[in-house]
Amino acid sequence: MKNIAVIGGGTMGNGIAHVFAQHGFDVTLIDVAPAALEKALATIGKNLDRQVAKGSLSEEEKSATLARIRTQSDLAAGVSNADLVVEAATENTALKLKIFAEMDQHAPVSAILASNTSSISITQIAAATKRPAQVIGMHFMNPVPVMKLVEVIRGYATTDAVTAQIMQLSKQLGKVPVEVNDYPGFVANRILMPMINEAIYTLYEGVSGVDGIDTVMKLGMAHPMGPLQLADFIGLDVCLSILRVLHEGFGNPKYAPCPLLVNMVMAGKLGAKSGEGFYVYTPGSKELVVSPQFVK
Repeated sequence: MKNIAVIGGGTMGNGIAHVFAQHGFDVTLIDVAPAALEKALATIGKNLDRQVAKGSLSEEEKSATLARIRTQSDLAAGVSNADLVVEAATENTALKLKIFAEMDQHAPVSAILASNTSSISITQIAAATKRPAQVIGMHFMNPVPVMKLVEVIRGYATTDAVTAQIMQLSKQLGKVPVEVNDYPGFVANRILMPMINEAIYTLYEGVSGVDGIDTVMKLGMAHPMGPLQLADFIGLDVCLSILRVLHEGFGNPKYAPCPLLVNMVMAGKLGAKSGEGFYVYTPGSKELVVSPQFVK
């Protein structure tokens, strides 16, 4: 594999492009919005600067990494010579099915099609293509340049050969791949999201406040970040979407999203990306300030 196409210029997409380019792959970063591509390149540049400042990357390596990334607004042209296409669009089933159908039409017949989905069925996504044996999940963790884990999800039809190739490729990126089967939430979110949901229920029922809940989990369970802060970091809309996938997929009421989470998403309080969730986020400030809504 030499040519990698990444669809989606958001947080995950630019991180995935960054990592592939840093490890010597030629990357085409695709997004329908030119402004998103400009922002993605700026973010990659800033993140590379951090690596240079820390001494983990040289200026020459930074320049070489950026030189390996080109941008494209047309999906058909962007995937036309790809050995691997990694989709990192919004966590929306209908959108992903549409993208995969288009990827399948325009990517070389030998290309592997991967999704960075955190919860949507790889088997369902693969069914939108004529190459389900070559469709697989590559669930990177955020922030991609820092986090080591990649969940490699094999759909119902994914071949052993494709799975082995993606496992090896993940190792080439300096990641630790874990092979998992295609069930709702996979491993990471099947375990993580019920914990976050329970933390929100604990707040909703008045057991403790935002700071209290996060402090208990950080100091008592050695978590680097409390579940409510983590939910803000992930995006409350994303958490809600994944919980709905789990609830629908298993039909088990234990996965039902907390009403507080539903209300916050409807109100546009999505966490760090919207400026407020369980905490308030001020540009340029690292101080953790509990949202006034949750201050007694």
